[in-house]
Amino acid sequence: MSVLALGASRVGYEVRGYFRAPDTLLFTFFFPVMMLALFSSIFGADGDLVVGPEVEALSAAQLYLPGMLAAGLLLSGFQNLATDIAMERSDGTLKRLGGTPLSPLSYFLGKFGQVFATGIVQATLLLLVAAFGFGVELPTSLESWTTFAWVFVLGILTSALLGIAMSAVPRTGKSAVAVVVPVALILQFTSGVYLFFWLLPDWLQNLASLFPLVWMARGMRAVFLPEDFATLEPAGAWELGWVAVALLIWLVVGAVLSLLTFRWNRRSG
Repeated sequence: MSVLALGASRVGYEVRGYFRAPDTLLFTFFFPVMMLALFSSIFGADGDLVVGPEVEALSAAQLYLPGMLAAGLLLSGFQNLATDIAMERSDGTLKRLGGTPLSPLSYFLGKFGQVFATGIVQATLLLLVAAFGFGVELPTSLESWTTFAWVFVLGILTSALLGIAMSAVPRTGKSAVAVVVPVALILQFTSGVYLFFWLLPDWLQNLASLFPLVWMARGMRAVFLPEDFATLEPAGAWELGWVAVALLIWLVVGAVLSLLTFRWNRRSG
């Protein structure tokens, strides 16, 4: 079989394995949905929120939706693959696959397919909960949904590649969660997911902007928040061009690191 055919055959296997793992579903698939519901219920109990000067009041659900969509990309790609591959390396799965005709590229294609499939379902579920559960008005313009599409694709690809690279860091499968989850959690708190980005101190905004989640979240805010909210961004604009550039840079970095670090079996010593 060709590399593409083997990769395609792995997608179904990876998707089935993903949905058969309750812990994975809880921490990467349903977690953003649960957090959106939690924040919307807690902070939306007293009505719409005013979060900055010269911007309209919005419901908590609408304010938190962009961040939760960005977090979903990070969790589905980075956290899920980093822990999953580290555990597969630790339990000998990768070593066994290395003795088959499966190439690393086919293996990656299977993982990418799983991340895309589950990421699309997760984003759809988030949008449905926001719209029908909390009354969020979704965009109606083709331009907005086009922006959503390319931010989603670049974001989830970048997250997946960085997850593959990060999988080489944990020494054992048991330590994978302890190593990966804190990194993902810190990025979420500093990138405008749980805390509104414009309320963070300038030094923290500048530091967080070195990482891709900030740009995923900003791209999602450009889609789901009114235009006047762009004035709250560091440069007073959405800067979608820079969003694309930043994500492309991190995509290349992730690809290079994945190629340099991925092994079917961890090197001794």
